[in-house]
Amino acid sequence: MGMKFSRGAAILVAAICWAAGSAGRAEAAEPSDPPGEIVAIDVLLHPDATMLAAAAQANAELRGDYPAGFALDTLHTPHISMIQRFVRRDDLERIYGELDKVFTDAPPTSLQLQAIGYYSLPVGELGLAGIVVEPTKVLRTLQDRIIAAVEPFTVEGTGAAFVPSADGAAIAPSIVEYVNGYVPERSGKSFNPHITVGLGTMPFVKRLIAAPFPKFSFKVKGASVYHLGNYGTAAAELWSPRGERVSK
Repeated sequence: MGMKFSRGAAILVAAICWAAGSAGRAEAAEPSDPPGEIVAIDVLLHPDATMLAAAAQANAELRGDYPAGFALDTLHTPHISMIQRFVRRDDLERIYGELDKVFTDAPPTSLQLQAIGYYSLPVGELGLAGIVVEPTKVLRTLQDRIIAAVEPFTVEGTGAAFVPSADGAAIAPSIVEYVNGYVPERSGKSFNPHITVGLGTMPFVKRLIAAPFPKFSFKVKGASVYHLGNYGTAAAELWSPRGERVSK
C-alpha cells in the first residue's frame, strides 16, 4: 500500500498545508484589509465513492494509531485542490461565472484518474499522510484553465481571509504564504494532485508508505469553490457548477 513519489511531488507536499511544526507556533498575520473583504478560496474536485472509501479506510487506520488526529468530515472535506488563491469577496460572483464556463466546456465528471501511492509530510513528531493522484495531461490542462479564469481576480492575502478556527487558533503564516505563492509554485510542472487522509505517528506513517500500494482508478463527481480554513482545509463550500450556493 505505498510507493515513493517524485522529488517534485515531495516539494509540493512539503508545502501543502503547513511547514513542519508550524501548527505549534502559528502567529496571527496582521490584516491589511478589513476581515472578510478578502477570501482564501480553493477550487477543488470531489472524488467519487471509490476514492472516498479508500480515504476513509486510511483515515481510520491513522486514527487507530493516533486517535487525536482529525477525521474526514465537513471541516476536512476529502478533495483534490486545483488552485488556492486570495480574491476579493466582491469578485466572487464573477469568478463563479468564469469557472462555470470552464466546467461547462470541460466537465469534471468526465475525468478518469488513478491513485498511485501515499505521501508523508513531517508535522512535528507526527506524519501527515495522503494519497497521491497521477497528474495526467487532461488534469494539468484543466488546472491551466482554472488558473486563467481566476488569475485576473487574484490579490495578496493575509490570515484574515480564512475561515476562523473553531478553537480560536491563529491562522498559520505558512498557509498564508502557501496560498499567496500557489501560482506559479504549485502549478504547471509543479502541480502534484493529492488527497490528504490524516495524521499518524511517524513510525506508522512510514510503514504505511513502505507497504505495497494497490493502484486504483476513480472518477470525479463534481467541482466546487471552498472557503479555506486553517492549514488549507476545505472548510466551507461557497459554490459549485451544479448551481448550488451556500451562505457566504
